[in-house]
Amino acid sequence: MNTQETQNDTNRWKSELWDFIKTLIIFGIVYFVVRTYIAQPFLVRGRSMEETFSDGDYLIVDELSYKIRTPKRYEVIVFETGFLPSGADQSYYIKRVIGLPGDRVVIQDGKVTVYEGNSENGTQLEEKYLTKGIITQSPEPVDVVLSENKYFVLGDNRGNSADSRYWGELDISYIVGKPLLRLYPFNTLTVFTQETFIGDNQ
Repeated sequence: MNTQETQNDTNRWKSELWDFIKTLIIFGIVYFVVRTYIAQPFLVRGRSMEETFSDGDYLIVDELSYKIRTPKRYEVIVFETGFLPSGADQSYYIKRVIGLPGDRVVIQDGKVTVYEGNSENGTQLEEKYLTKGIITQSPEPVDVVLSENKYFVLGDNRGNSADSRYWGELDISYIVGKPLLRLYPFNTLTVFTQETFIGDNQ
């Protein structure tokens, strides 16, 4: 092999190496942007959202939607727990939105009633997503009017959920996003849309 061929091989190797490095850099930037601003993984721990979500479900959380709009009633959300006395940094809960800012929420006789915008006439929620026979008990009577940017959230497994019945309103600043995909278990692979959570409950 002459000197020119050796130089060509060296240049080709350098060019391929640089292309590989550029690909890694681009992939890293894309991953950072997606992971920071658009979506992140979330592992469900505990039984508070059964039967909708189970312990061990591996989800991809949509972090973008709530940068464009606010959560809607019946949507399932993921939020940070730093505001709770027992909440650790980078710890998260998954619950369902029941009351919106300005609503009055009343829990009585195992039923949840929402007075939209604190109106005089309330609507007793049917909550078709709950397992048959589940009722909503509370350690203390609940009759609250939600402040601006505050939400009332409950777990679907009402007998095994630490939620707004215990620690009150959830500020919007702690909300991370909503489930977009369930990747695991593989036999429950699901794409979640707004219709998935709101659908029949409207």
